[in-house]
Amino acid sequence: MYRLWPPDEAGNVDRAELERLYGYPDGESKWLAVNFVSSADGAVEVAGRSGGLTNAADREVYPLGSDLADVILVGSNTAVIEEFRGIEPDEDQAELRERHGLAPIPRIAVVTSGRTLPPDAPVISDAQVPTIVITSGSAPRELREQWEAAGAEVVLAGGSEVDLAAATAALEQRGLRRIHCDGGPRLFGSLLEAGAVDELRLTISPLLVSGTAGRIAKGAGIDPARLSLASVLAQDDTLLVRYLVSNS
Repeated sequence: MYRLWPPDEAGNVDRAELERLYGYPDGESKWLAVNFVSSADGAVEVAGRSGGLTNAADREVYPLGSDLADVILVGSNTAVIEEFRGIEPDEDQAELRERHGLAPIPRIAVVTSGRTLPPDAPVISDAQVPTIVITSGSAPRELREQWEAAGAEVVLAGGSEVDLAAATAALEQRGLRRIHCDGGPRLFGSLLEAGAVDELRLTISPLLVSGTAGRIAKGAGIDPARLSLASVLAQDDTLLVRYLVSNS
């Protein structure tokens, strides 16, 4: 893998440098990084799933976001469609997390209005540490009780709909300040509206997809957020880009 940006640091990148680039800043404040892979023409899926866009370069970098995180934040639609399960670190991942002073297993936090997250979803039922379900006060009490009975920790953030600023604050209060967001586009758009995103990590896959595939952010729209380029890596025909988000 080769670094293109910053130009004064151009050159080959080893594993230690990848860990530095795709880790999280030191400090006590939360840092929320959103991770996406898209085609060169902006598609976020092939045949309904992101797997058709990923490749060797993405598979080398993408896991670092979650491996070095305290918590993985994901929308319920994405969790169900992509068949998310609890993380089970292998030996290398366990060594990496121990070396960086992290808990053995990162938690998963699922954002849902309630309608799209069944209590028996694998992201809840197949997890070694309790999955956090973030929802609003409008979610039916019976459903909240079913999530808890299945092993989840339920966090209420907001009244009629999920308040994502309150949700990320609740994660931070639990010591889960390194937040890796796995999407989907609607959650990313809502996080942008809440001013909660600090970093975008985008793999640009060398494919043209066309069709009706969505983009990486979806929602009511925001005043364009200014980005600053943090790093660009290249491997074969793939670009791996990190942007810092200005929330001012």
